[in-house]
Amino acid sequence: MKKSSLWIVLALVTLVIVFSPDVAWAAPGGKIVSAMFKSTWGKVLLAVLTIILLPLILWVMIKEHFAEKRVLKELKRLGQIDRAFDWMTVRDRVTDCYHRVNAAWSATDMSEASEWMTSWYWQNQQLAFLNRWEREGLVNHCTIKGISKIRPLFLQFDNEGDSYGEGSRLVVSVTANMEDYLAEKDTGKIVEGAKGYSDTEHVWTFLLQKGKWVVGNIEEGAVSLTYAGLRPEVPQTLPAKGAAAAQTS
Repeated sequence: MKKSSLWIVLALVTLVIVFSPDVAWAAPGGKIVSAMFKSTWGKVLLAVLTIILLPLILWVMIKEHFAEKRVLKELKRLGQIDRAFDWMTVRDRVTDCYHRVNAAWSATDMSEASEWMTSWYWQNQQLAFLNRWEREGLVNHCTIKGISKIRPLFLQFDNEGDSYGEGSRLVVSVTANMEDYLAEKDTGKIVEGAKGYSDTEHVWTFLLQKGKWVVGNIEEGAVSLTYAGLRPEVPQTLPAKGAAAAQTS
């Protein structure tokens, strides 16, 4: 095999290892923090992969940086009309949602955070994951030390409803330092993840409903580049506040 072909194969294998999602049952969205890189050898492997993939990592960071700038620009325009789009207000709401949703998930009762999520999403999480845990005798241990980064990646403006921007969609990347693992309730044996804190990134989608941002979906951090490649869907000429309500009356 030619040397160039060998490097291509190595890069592809590395990408699969790093970016493939860990399909599990823990944490909101059905994902948990990977235990792969928490051991000593795992950390060594991570350092080697980081060096090999440095150009790709830098490219992703640049793409997300420009996506963040584009979305913040549109949020600033919209925020001058309605405070619900002001970035500081949005950031506080995202932070609240993150903690409340994770707390409800750890309590295995998503209804505790029902007002912070769409009705479809919290019921789907309860039925698809949490009820199955109870049947199989599993419990999720999730503790958050703190959120280190919240980055907007995509914004889609809609204005169908009584509230300004009703139905709008905002996608953000959230990085937090947390401990997250799934264990057997009776024995304490870990079946997914590992003890210990680490930084983890997830992509959260929010929908504006009745003037409040609520969680509509949670995905692996690996999909952030997909959203960063999209242009914000916001009209050049923004409708005045109250225009939607006037049209439907």
